[in-house]
Amino acid sequence: MLRFIAKKVFYSLLVLIGVVMLVFLLFQGFGDPSRLVMGQTGDSATQANIRKELYLDQPKWKQFIFYLDDVSPLCIHSREEIQKKNLKGFFIGGSDAPGSYCVGLKIPYLRQSYQSKRDVWTILMQALPGTLMLAIAAMLIAIVIGIPLGVLAAVKQNSWMDTSAIFSSIVGISAPSFFMGIIIAYVFGFVLSDWTGLHISGNWFDIDDKTGARRLTLQNLILPAITLGIRPLAIITQLTRSAMLDVLDQDYIRTAYAKGLRKKKVIWKHALRNALNPVITAVTGWFAELLAGAFFVEYIFGWQGIGKVTVDALEKLDYPVVMGSVLITATFFILINILADLLYSIVDPRVRIQ
Repeated sequence: MLRFIAKKVFYSLLVLIGVVMLVFLLFQGFGDPSRLVMGQTGDSATQANIRKELYLDQPKWKQFIFYLDDVSPLCIHSREEIQKKNLKGFFIGGSDAPGSYCVGLKIPYLRQSYQSKRDVWTILMQALPGTLMLAIAAMLIAIVIGIPLGVLAAVKQNSWMDTSAIFSSIVGISAPSFFMGIIIAYVFGFVLSDWTGLHISGNWFDIDDKTGARRLTLQNLILPAITLGIRPLAIITQLTRSAMLDVLDQDYIRTAYAKGLRKKKVIWKHALRNALNPVITAVTGWFAELLAGAFFVEYIFGWQGIGKVTVDALEKLDYPVVMGSVLITATFFILINILADLLYSIVDPRVRIQ
């Protein structure tokens, strides 16, 4: 188990380094972002200072090394840089003397927003709960409805229930999330708003007018979660149905019936457990996909998450926020894939981690 995790972590680090290289080349490897930072009123002296602060006066390979040092948890920084960037972590060695560096383990420094001058890490961490909340709610809807619907379609094969489940799944898979989001927001948040009590847009918190405190409002989660959960629900339904049909034809299922076990126990305890492998793949893969796919849904419903923050940053050419968002999303993809491999061995005894 430990050897497997160590191997996965090693390969994951290689993938992350590749992602960092790609992100750097796309957003900072070409062009000069110093003008975006200083705005329209800066002079040449201001631009020169900004270029120096962002290492833009250095060769591209050196800029990448500095960026990698910033975003990596393991780092080498001077005491002056630690104080200037307000880095959080544990550092050893070094002194206040020029040219003296220390080694540390820190929270990744994603640099500062060009527009608000705030730390990108702080901006994204404030938005992350909204995205996680939305992705988890959407996946719960997909799992709670999709797995029983797939099992029912398999058990009632060729019946009207099976046909209806297949038709609904095809519609759900075919419909893009941004299109469904517009339709659902208009119908249930505008046309039928008096009946549903839901709004066309809304955040996961309200701000108290008197105290300024945030107040959780899960009511606004309903429409975006349904919109985001439609496609994974359809896929989970299809996969569960297909896997159950294969399992129900196996000899051990017939043996279980021959031993006098109840149909409900055979289906839900024996058949479903052995049919869950492809479903787990879909659930874990789609959960990671939802973190990225939530971008447009969040924007349509005005839901304050990483997706909406990233789209707003793209409109304003705020590249550090976009770069940080891509890195955080990639990290979630990797962690969820590792989790999926671990879940295989728990759900299916036939799978052994090596």
